[in-house]
Amino acid sequence: MYNTLNYTEQGGGKTVIGGEIDITGTLKLGGDEVTAVPTFSLSTATTVSGIKTDFNLLLNAMSSAGLIKTVT
Repeated sequence: MYNTLNYTEQGGGKTVIGGEIDITGTLKLGGDEVTAVPTFSLSTATTVSGIKTDFNLLLNAMSSAGLIKTVT
């Protein structure tokens, strides 16, 4: 008996990924290309202002990578 980790349910409405995804081409989400997000160090901020700055840097990087869309 064979048991698969990755499968698409009948009808194609749901795909389950239980294994590793190796993408050698271009990854698109909702038609937008997704690029790698830079590596970030943990925040060492000690003020609310510092946390806000670190958080906005993270949001900007995620938006630039196509992982989220920002509202202006």
